[in-house]
Amino acid sequence: MRTYGRTYDLLGNPTWVTVETDDNGFDDMVWITTLIQTLKLNLGESPFFANYGIPAHSSVMTQIFPDYYIVYTQQQYARYFANLIVARLDDPKPLYQVNVVTHQGVVLNASVPIPG
Repeated sequence: MRTYGRTYDLLGNPTWVTVETDDNGFDDMVWITTLIQTLKLNLGESPFFANYGIPAHSSVMTQIFPDYYIVYTQQQYARYFANLIVARLDDPKPLYQVNVVTHQGVVLNASVPIPG
């Protein structure tokens, strides 16, 4: 399995990185990358899945956090991990904490800003 993740250098230039199934056959890093890319999508922006993404622009305009869509996204991806929690951080701009426990027992934490 393969997916692509977008990273940025110090100057803000984007670079696409390929993430593939590891040598032991586990897809956890592929699904984590896909989850984070989904959190950064605007609702309906995916060329493959119209129901993936967060209505970030309308959330910023109305100043209402897109918690419903975050919970929906968490439910979509929870089956790929031993444990997955996506929670809003107490911040004026949309910022979410992603806590993952992989099938190998590895605990990963990341803060994901939702672009607006």
